[in-house]
Amino acid sequence: MSVPNHVAIIMDGNGRWAAQRGWPRIKGHKEGARTVEDILEAAADAGIRHLSLYAFSTENWKRPSLEVGALMALLRMNLRMFIPKLRARGIRFHHVGAVEGLPTGVLKDLRALEAATADLDRMTFHLAVNYGSRLELATAARRCVEDGLAPEAIDEAALAARLWTADVPDVDLLIRTSGELRISNFLLWQAAYAEFYLTETLWPDFKGPRLREALDAYAQRERRFGGL
Repeated sequence: MSVPNHVAIIMDGNGRWAAQRGWPRIKGHKEGARTVEDILEAAADAGIRHLSLYAFSTENWKRPSLEVGALMALLRMNLRMFIPKLRARGIRFHHVGAVEGLPTGVLKDLRALEAATADLDRMTFHLAVNYGSRLELATAARRCVEDGLAPEAIDEAALAARLWTADVPDVDLLIRTSGELRISNFLLWQAAYAEFYLTETLWPDFKGPRLREALDAYAQRERRFGGL
């Protein structure tokens, strides 16, 4: 079976999952965090080399302050818990997103997890926190100028080398849970030729078997990259 090298997932549906049960939204986020661990193991077992998860966008700061605060606290707790779990599975961690605007403690924990797993190579887990693809592209363009590149030297390779995902292969399979039909400013450049897989399943219910269904569907696709 053809296995995608890089799978990216827009994790959507935590709030609705909790609402269906009459629970507060944060309980859905907690269950969603448990799903992350399940998917990490399933992805690594499937032979996926890069897994990108969309955790918190630059637009998510507009949410109610209580929810944002709870999300940041939950993120910090899980980042610390991930150190032994990722090391045990041989998974390297990489933060994707802007560091500007992140709470000091969150940034510290992101950097600590990166450092603690830097020597691992079974799979790389890219977590998008404070991420927006338009901001990423604008930042890459600004870096080209700051690096003194002449206009004719600014090409696709120059921009790609200055993205937060520099040296990371393009997305092969982009999954979105919860039935929504939009890309939500996620990896616009990297997913230019990605195959899409959309599912009604809410993120907390998207466990290993659901990922395998997505991989099976991907294996049936014929990728042309704009060709015939």
